[in-house]
Amino acid sequence: MWVFGYGSLIWNPDFPVAEHHIARATNWHRSFCMRSIHHRGTETAPGLVLALDHAPGAVCDGVAFRVTPGAEAETLQTLRERELISSAYLEITLPLELADGRKIDALAYVIDPDHEQYCGNIPLAEQAQIIASASGGRGSNRDYLYATADHLASLGIADADLAWLAAQVREA
Repeated sequence: MWVFGYGSLIWNPDFPVAEHHIARATNWHRSFCMRSIHHRGTETAPGLVLALDHAPGAVCDGVAFRVTPGAEAETLQTLRERELISSAYLEITLPLELADGRKIDALAYVIDPDHEQYCGNIPLAEQAQIIASASGGRGSNRDYLYATADHLASLGIADADLAWLAAQVREA
């Protein structure tokens, strides 16, 4: 069983990992396009969390994690409790290409563009304002941004929008 991490799963998979590799999803992009009312915000003051948003021609680089054999059922349960808390994500099987050229299918959580928490068109400057002040059950929205941006950079994965957002929020 493989799982694709493109946000907090990169730095906090929270399941037993047998191996991990840089991986690319085609026709998807990483975006702060989901209002967070549980983990990084509240219903009265939503934060923003990353999601994979469908975008023909786009690519998203992240990490493919192979779940330790024997831990698949427990991992699936843990992921569903974490990712499907408000049903804004859809659980899909996503074809990925690993950095070594292998092709695999991985479990991934992508945004449902018809869900009320979807917010795919918020300008980056407004995203920075929201992220700078929001906080939820798993902590501050800014810490989520920093951890994701820092881990992507440490892996050599460039994401200009996240780097810009992190710089802006640090100045706020």
